[in-house]
Amino acid sequence: MKTSIATVSISGDLSEKLAAIAAAGFDGIEIFENDFLTFDGTPREVGQMVRDHGLEISLYQPFRDFEGMPEPQRARAFDRAERKFDLMQELGAELVLVCSNVSPLALGGIDRAADDFRELGERAAKRGLRVGFEALAWGRHINDHRDAWEIVRRADHPSIGLILDSFHTLARKVDVDTIRAIPGDRIFFVQLADAPLIDMDLLYWSRHFRNMPGEGDLPVIDFMRAVAATGYDRVLSLEIFNDQFRGGSPKLISVDGYRSLVYLADQVRRLEPATAFDVPDMPDRVAVSGIEFVEFAADEREADELGTLLHTMGFERAGEHIHKDVALWRQGGINIVLNTEREGFAHSSYLVHGTSVCDIGLKVDDAAATVARARVLGAEPFEQAVGPGELKIPAIRGVGGGVMHFIDAGSELARVWDIEFRAATDREAPISCGLTRIDHIAQTMRYEEMLTWLLFYTSIFATHKTPMVDVIDPAGLVRSQVIENDSGSLRITLNGAENRRTLAGHFLAENFGSAVQHIAFATDDIFSTAAALKQNGFLPLVISPNYYEDLDARFDLDDALMERLRADHILYDRDEHGEYFQLFSRNYGEGFFFEIVERRSYKGYGATNAQFRIAAQKRHMRPKGMPRI
Repeated sequence: MKTSIATVSISGDLSEKLAAIAAAGFDGIEIFENDFLTFDGTPREVGQMVRDHGLEISLYQPFRDFEGMPEPQRARAFDRAERKFDLMQELGAELVLVCSNVSPLALGGIDRAADDFRELGERAAKRGLRVGFEALAWGRHINDHRDAWEIVRRADHPSIGLILDSFHTLARKVDVDTIRAIPGDRIFFVQLADAPLIDMDLLYWSRHFRNMPGEGDLPVIDFMRAVAATGYDRVLSLEIFNDQFRGGSPKLISVDGYRSLVYLADQVRRLEPATAFDVPDMPDRVAVSGIEFVEFAADEREADELGTLLHTMGFERAGEHIHKDVALWRQGGINIVLNTEREGFAHSSYLVHGTSVCDIGLKVDDAAATVARARVLGAEPFEQAVGPGELKIPAIRGVGGGVMHFIDAGSELARVWDIEFRAATDREAPISCGLTRIDHIAQTMRYEEMLTWLLFYTSIFATHKTPMVDVIDPAGLVRSQVIENDSGSLRITLNGAENRRTLAGHFLAENFGSAVQHIAFATDDIFSTAAALKQNGFLPLVISPNYYEDLDARFDLDDALMERLRADHILYDRDEHGEYFQLFSRNYGEGFFFEIVERRSYKGYGATNAQFRIAAQKRHMRPKGMPRI
C-alpha cells in the first residue's frame, strides 16, 4: 500500500510541507497547483526537491472545467491540457486529476463527455501520462461517481481512469456498494477525507470542514471496504481542506494523516480479508480493562500538600519505592503515585509543568503488543533506565508529552507494587471513603489538538468516541468529547480550550501545555462517601444555593434527597438510563481538581452541571502567592 497526501492539506510553503510529509512516513504527494504556482522554483527543480525528500508525485491536481464545453471553449480546454501535460513532464508527475465541470457553459451528455476524455486520453498516452476523472459533489452535470464511471467506461481508453473521493460520495449519500462493481484496474486513484455531520452547502462544507479518516462522522470505512472489494491496490491519499489544519503544525498534521491512513487500512483488512492492500502488520486494537495507576510529578513540599488532600479523601500512604523518592497512595482499586525524584522523566516533567499528572498506567492483556501497535501507528516509544530490582514496563508517549505505561495481568508486571514497593507506615490511616476505582480522567488541551488525541486513542485502543458537547464557562466555551470503551473500564474526556480566560484555558496556560486537569473516582454510595470525607476534614467545592433551587424545579426530587444534596454540595443529573451524583474537591494549584461520582446506570458525564461547577471553582481560585490548598 502506497500512501500520499495532498499538499493543500497542511500549512507552510512547499519545502516545509515536503519535509513534514516525508518525516511522517508518506510515500508521495498530490501536488496541489497553487502550492506549485506560489513556490519560487522551476518545475524541474520542484520535482527534484520532491524526490530528494524520498517522495514521488502521485498526482497533479486539479484540472478544471474540461468536459462538455462548447466551441471555442472546448478547443481552449485541450490547449490548457497540453500546457499542463508540459508542466507534468517537467515535474515528473504521471497522473493528473480532472474534476467534473462546474462552468455554466458546460453542456450535459455522457457520450459528449466520453468523447472528450477519449481524445484527451490519446493526447496523454503520447506523452506517457494518465488522466483520472473525479465527480465533484457540486458538479454541474456530473456529481456522482456512478456517472463519472460511466463516462470513463464509454471513453474506453487505457489512459483514462476513475478517481474516487470519499467526501464526494459520502456527502451526497451515494450507495458505496455501487463501487464494488467497478473494475479495480480502472480506478486510478483514491482520495480520502472524513468530516463532521453538518447541514450546509456541499462546497462550503468540503472546503472548510474536512478532516482525517476516523476524526469525523462519515462512514469512510464502508467506502474503503467497497474500494478494497474491487481489487484496487494503488495509492491511498488524503485530500483535506480544513481551516484549522491550514493554521496548525505541518509536522503534527502530517503525523495524524499517516496514522489515520494506516488505521483505516488496518480496519478494512480485518473486515475485507481479500483486500489487495499491503497493510503494515500490527496487533488488533487493544482492550483496556482498567486504569492501573496515575502518577504525579511534584517537589517535596507540593507532594506533601497533595498527600494531605488525598488523605482527607480516604487514601492511605500504602508504599514507598525501594530505591526512589516515590510514594504509593491507595484506596480500593485506585493507585496514585507521587514522584519527587530529582532526576529522570518525572523530574523533567515537573520542571516544565509543575505538579501535574506525568504518567498513566493502563491494564491490558498484552503490554508488548500494545506498544507494537502504537509504534506502527506513529506513537513514540518511551524508555528510561531501570534500577536493580525494578521492572521494565512497556510505555509510549501520550498527551502533552506525558507517558502511558501498560501492565498486563498475565506477566510479572502485574506484581509491580509488590516487587518495587515496600510498606509505608509513617502516616495514620484515614477513614476509608469507599472510593473503588477511577471512573474517568479528564485531559485539557487546546481545541485544535482534540482531533489529534481523539485519533491517537481510538486508533490504538478498542474505544469509541461520543458526540462533542459544549461546556459553558462564564468566560467562553470549552469543547468536550469522550473516548470510552463499551465496558466503561476506560473513560477519557478531552476538553478543548479556545481561550485562556476559561478555567480550562487558564489551567492550560499555567501548566504550559496539555495535561490531566481532573480525575474522577467512583463510589457506590455518594452519601456515605460524603460523610466519611467530612470526618477526614475534606473541604468540598461549595455550590451556590441557587443551583439547588433550580435543580428542585427541574427534577422535582424528594425533599429529603434535595436536602442531602444541598448539605453535602453534591450535584445531580439524570438521563434516560439512570442517575448521576457528583462531588468535587476545591482547586489544587491552577485549576486541577478531583471529582467523586456515583453512577446509577447513567451513561454521561454531567455536562449540564459543568457551568455550575466551573462558576464555583472560579470563586475558589486562589489569589497569586497564596498556598495551593
